[in-house]
Amino acid sequence: MTDPRPDDAAIPLDLVDLPSPTEERNPASAELDSLDARGMVDVILGEDATVAGAVQEQAGPISELVEICVGAIAAGRTVHYLGAGTSGRLAVLDAVELAPTFNADESMVAAHLAGGAGAFLTAVEGAEDDAEAGAALVHEVCVAGDVVIGLAASGRTPFVRGALQAARAAGMPTALISANPRAELAGDADIPILLDVGPEVVTGSTRMKAGTAQKLTLNALSTAMMVRLGTTYGNLMIDVRPTNAKLVGRTVRILVQASGASAEEAGRVLQAAGGSVRVALVALLSGADVDRAAAALADYPRDPRRAGDPAGIRSAVAALAKQP
Repeated sequence: MTDPRPDDAAIPLDLVDLPSPTEERNPASAELDSLDARGMVDVILGEDATVAGAVQEQAGPISELVEICVGAIAAGRTVHYLGAGTSGRLAVLDAVELAPTFNADESMVAAHLAGGAGAFLTAVEGAEDDAEAGAALVHEVCVAGDVVIGLAASGRTPFVRGALQAARAAGMPTALISANPRAELAGDADIPILLDVGPEVVTGSTRMKAGTAQKLTLNALSTAMMVRLGTTYGNLMIDVRPTNAKLVGRTVRILVQASGASAEEAGRVLQAAGGSVRVALVALLSGADVDRAAAALADYPRDPRRAGDPAGIRSAVAALAKQP
């Protein structure tokens, strides 16, 4: 019995010489399999150490994208991440983690993985090569004013191409996050974020440096977005969802760190505020009762246009200080 062989016509010869650093061999790891465990780890971590600098070089376009996303969310629109494979899974991870940290939901940031939710755990054959599916997804879930961000380590993923082109044709702002400085899809994005991380330790394994770079980019993007939307006081989470004992303790600790109050006082005021960290914080900082604190906060809701105080906490405290 002979081994099954693919039809020659089915072999994508045009991709053999794909111009992407992720497909090139890394000379630093050319003899990787001959090293002992420590040698392998040193090579891997040495390459990983270069990733942060590559992301830092893209601080400008990342910042530009933050402002576009903040404006969209503040206007009631949604930021959509779209990707396949590792890129798509990282997008899902970033989006879902915004809920417990910043009390965000899918109406603010939503992630879409080629092949559907099941592709998070099991690869779906051909999903990333389906440009029509990417375009159909945009037509199905996006509306005017939404932002569409494609993630493609190689910079050529057809699913992402279809999504970006459909979004752009509909007048939506678009962005691309890629680990290929020569990404084919850069021209389909208003804001291309091209991360020059070089070849992978294991050739083509974009779960490594490319994935780390994309995760760092998403960390910076989504965190800055949420902070600009008024979800923190300084660097303290004031919209955290206390869904378990650890997070309940964290909310009290946040109030202690922000106000200097004792844990007992912070806990008492938090309880009186019905669990609202915002109301409790204003009450503790101003010395007002929770009813007056809540009323003051109502006059200063979250607003990214309020420079220096998007959360409204400082403004509410200052307003209470002026009251007799």
